[in-house]
Amino acid sequence: MTKSLYSNEHKKLVEQLKKARKEAGVDQRDVAMALGKTQSYVSKIEAGQRRIDVVQLKELAKIYKKTVSFFIQ
Repeated sequence: MTKSLYSNEHKKLVEQLKKARKEAGVDQRDVAMALGKTQSYVSKIEAGQRRIDVVQLKELAKIYKKTVSFFIQ
């Protein structure tokens, strides 16, 4: 079994996160400010280097104006 950071599901989630951010017209700094985190935190998520939990996913979905299901198709 592969680690979840390297699974195909994680890669798909990361791609959907990047897509949603771009569609929302915000950059990583904007997202980081909304989350109360640093830009490097968001960058690591989008690079697939950091796992996110359900609560974080819900926060990102709200920022990007997407449903949670958009990210876990």
